[in-house]
Amino acid sequence: MTSCRTAYGDDPTVKIRKKRDDDKVEVTVENGKAIISVQSPFGISQAAIERRGNQWPSTVMLRFHLKGLENLRVTNGKDTLETAVSSQGAKVWLWKDGKADSLLDSKHPYWMETRMVGQDGKSVKMVPLKAGYFEMQLPKALIEHNPKSITLNWIDFYR
Repeated sequence: MTSCRTAYGDDPTVKIRKKRDDDKVEVTVENGKAIISVQSPFGISQAAIERRGNQWPSTVMLRFHLKGLENLRVTNGKDTLETAVSSQGAKVWLWKDGKADSLLDSKHPYWMETRMVGQDGKSVKMVPLKAGYFEMQLPKALIEHNPKSITLNWIDFYR
């Protein structure tokens, strides 16, 4: 994995380790909200984001600038969330700790809604996304124990 540094609120850096040199992973923090933005030309990769401050911001948003999202895995080292968006009808599935046969719903503490956002910033309902992104807010349960890092693994089914 390659490393790079980027701005992170009052603490000047986070450490980002990327699997591929051509991936672009940026972390910005404003008003206690972190946005982790991922662009991945190849479409299959991973990144680890290690906080350098004492704790994660209260809100952590993920934005994947991909055409599709066959699979996204987010782990804090203890718990793992996975989500997938179908290429037909943009149906979204979410499960925890590898249990794809036990989908999570909005009442579960690890619920993570996935939005598809178009180039104009408005929600869209169809994939492939042309110039938009998939957006999700990490559930509080995933960061409440203040993990040192979060690892992201993604697969874009449109390559």
